[in-house]
Formats: sequence, C-alpha cells, structure tokens
Amino acid sequence: MSSSSAAPGRGEKAEAGAAKPPMREALVAAAFQLFLERGYEQTTVDDIVTLAGVGRRSFFRYFPSKEDVVFPDHERCLADMTAFLGASGAEHEPVRRVCDAARLVLRMYAENPTFSVQRYRLTKQVPGLRAYELSVVWRYERALAEYLRRRFAGRRDGTLQADVIAAAVVAAHNNALRSWLRSDGQDDAGAAVDHALGYVQSAFGVTPPPRPADERSDNPAEDVVVVVSRRGAPLWRVVQEIENTLGRD
Repeated sequence: MSSSSAAPGRGEKAEAGAAKPPMREALVAAAFQLFLERGYEQTTVDDIVTLAGVGRRSFFRYFPSKEDVVFPDHERCLADMTAFLGASGAEHEPVRRVCDAARLVLRMYAENPTFSVQRYRLTKQVPGLRAYELSVVWRYERALAEYLRRRFAGRRDGTLQADVIAAAVVAAHNNALRSWLRSDGQDDAGAAVDHALGYVQSAFGVTPPPRPADERSDNPAEDVVVVVSRRGAPLWRVVQEIENTLGRD
C-alpha cells in the first residue's frame, strides 16, 4: 500500500474505520503475512498480535493456538455440514446426501482460492500442521459416518457400510481438492469434485429404477440386459452367458 504525508480528514478517517477488517480476519491476515515472510516456526503469537495491532488476549479469544489460525474456517464449515445433515429427511438418498455435504467443504475452499493455495503450501512444509489438518479431516469423516449410521440403523453391517462410505466420500473429495490446489486454484474445482464423488455414488448409491416400457428408447443400444448366473461361477462362464444373451435376437 502506498502512504501519503497528508493526514486524512474526518470523513476519510470514518471511511477507513468502516473499511477496517474485523479483528478475526485481521489476525488471520497478519499471521499469514508473517508465515510467508518468516516461516511458520519462526513466527510467534506475539509477532502476530503486534502486526495486527491487538493484544494477546484478543488472539486467544478467537484462536486457541497458533495452529488454529491456519484453519480459521473449518469450525464454521463443520457446523454447516452438521446442520445440513441434521436437516435431512427420509426423502434424501443417504449417499447422495453425504456427497452434497462434502461439497460444502469444497465451497469453503473455493470462496478464497488465494488463501486456500497459500495454506496448502504451508501445510505441506510443516509436519505439525499436516497432522492438525488430518485431525480436522477426521472430524468431517466422523460427521458423515454418524449421519449414515443413523440412516443405516437396522441394516446388516449398517455401521460398516456407513464407515466405509464416509471414508470413500472424504477420500474422493480430498483427491479432487488437492488436484485443484496443485493447479493454484486455476482448474474447475466443482467439476473435479463432482467427477470424484460420482465414483462414490455409482459404487454405493441407489441405482435409479428402470424407466417404464413406454418411455424406453427404441434404440437397442440403450436396452438393459440382465443375466442370472449361479453364485461362484467362474468369470469366463459369466462373460460367455452375457455374450450369448447379447447375441440373441
């Protein structure tokens, strides 16, 4: 920012005061400025509050530790995800619902690509932050799993299904997210996450019911063929039965 020797007038002071960022955002901005200039380990809480122009008490009012200032938005996002899942009804297909919940996390990252990319680079450099990030990811996964456990209650292996699907959602989301971050936030994050979560929905989601006969296409290539084979049949036998069925007129 450029400076001027002229003192601001009363109206300019009021405008500057109105434009001043909230203390929480000011602390985050000061912290990342110092992290980029000095390095994470070399920056202290005292350094951050001095640059932000506030006291130590103000810092700890918002952030329990220095690690928390690196992830200032995850608590809000986790609360949003929990509320989103809590508002689910019986009409919501569970796997699609948890995939939509994961998209809330992506939206949080995409709101500020520059900050997200800076944090990604910083986290890669500091093992302690990487461990902290993994603990945050686990909390997201637990929220997804708890919702699915409730929906799958009474199912055989319902808890196992819930935990496996929740882990798959997180893995798919994070794979796409890291790809976007490695592109410096230039790629289409939404498309990447939709593509990754599509694998989860195709593997674990409910298959849509077949269309009524009067709505089906006359194109034979769109017909659905069902082959019934005995359990334990060798793969070559199953393939042969499929080929035989497709070969019939």
